[in-house]
Amino acid sequence: MTTDTTASLEDDGGARHLTPGTVLPDIALPSSRGGMVSLGARRGVSVVYVYPWTGRPGVADPAGWDDIPGAHGSTPETEGFRDYYLKFRSQRIEVFGLSAQPSEHHQELASRLAVPFAFLSDEHFLLKEALNLPTFDAGGSPYFKRLTMLVRDGRISHTFYPVQQPATHAREVLEWLDEKRRAAVSSSS
Repeated sequence: MTTDTTASLEDDGGARHLTPGTVLPDIALPSSRGGMVSLGARRGVSVVYVYPWTGRPGVADPAGWDDIPGAHGSTPETEGFRDYYLKFRSQRIEVFGLSAQPSEHHQELASRLAVPFAFLSDEHFLLKEALNLPTFDAGGSPYFKRLTMLVRDGRISHTFYPVQQPATHAREVLEWLDEKRRAAVSSSS
């Protein structure tokens, strides 16, 4: 019997330290587009959605996956960021997906889902260790807990955690950005 993984997630404090102004380390991660990307050294604004794992057709989920609240939803979350990608780009925001899966897996996923942005691989948990990113265990292996960081010039400007609804999360991020923009306009009026 499986647990209801759609139940509202409690904020366990796992991302409490990822506050506005936190500097991302200059750690270069392999990109699904080839080369390396350092979020800490990157200029401009990025949305970095961190997710646990995406399955492949015909490959079983890790043992116990169905019993972990928040584990499911990485493919719909990726599809949401794919579908809203041009809205992010119209605001000069780049999107990155990040998991501990290897670049080869990310390349397959990007091709299968026609994803226009890069995935970054933290398979050696370098960024996870440097930022103390929250994880959970399934089938004897660690996986990232789902969170999203808005990063400006190598510094966190906002963290979304926990992510309650992966399928609609990209829209949630855009709505948050719109709300902040409206607030800035009204305060300057």
